[in-house]
Amino acid sequence: MQKFNSAGVEIAYTDRGEGEPVLLIHGFASNHTVNWVATGWEKTLLEAGYRVITIDNRGHGHSQKLYSPADYSAPIMADDAKRLLDHLNINRAAVMGYSMGARISAFLTLHYPERVSRVIFAGLAEGMVTGVPGAEAIADGLEAPSLEDVTDPGARSFRVFAQNTKSDLKALASCMRSSRVKIKPEALATIRVPVLVVAGDADDVAGPVAPLVALMPTARGVSLPGKNHMNAVGDKGYKAAVLAFLAETAEASA
Repeated sequence: MQKFNSAGVEIAYTDRGEGEPVLLIHGFASNHTVNWVATGWEKTLLEAGYRVITIDNRGHGHSQKLYSPADYSAPIMADDAKRLLDHLNINRAAVMGYSMGARISAFLTLHYPERVSRVIFAGLAEGMVTGVPGAEAIADGLEAPSLEDVTDPGARSFRVFAQNTKSDLKALASCMRSSRVKIKPEALATIRVPVLVVAGDADDVAGPVAPLVALMPTARGVSLPGKNHMNAVGDKGYKAAVLAFLAETAEASA
């Protein structure tokens, strides 16, 4: 991986392929390898002729670990993504985020609309505006002495995932405790680039797709049958929907 300085924070990234750039932003407790390489996403997009850029969000993967919740709001992480585009001299890119990455992608699109040609919000649908419950329990679970000390089922699943991805648990707890800047429905309504919302219909974290789609005049949605928050990310239907969306909206975003 390569690294760059994002306003004093070391951010790791990859940049592969040629063609139109697509920036991929992973979810909480994940990293670019788990979210985008192991699931076949990077290979799929490279074979489709895209330039694929992945970022390890601050506190995750190979990026710098920080231990204050003030360092982890989604708008701050959206600024990291924007600075990565600056670093690579990319004026506009298609952007796809999964779960927390979808929230980051939303702030990137809202704050820097000229930099985003179109955007995919995946693994986060109605939860984008209603919020995802249980943040304090998840943070407590990450800070617990061991997995055996975590009794809350949701917190336990995040602890297991974080351990499996060999994450810095203290940094992730700080990220989970960060100020939750909610995205207002009226703000989403101002998005003018094409939007695709994708989530499993059994994903309790993401929430239903249709309510989020209804808030954005340029949005369309895909609900993946039988998929939950963990197994939707590598789903063939998800990949097919995104490839079709990118192809169909290429001319409009040029």
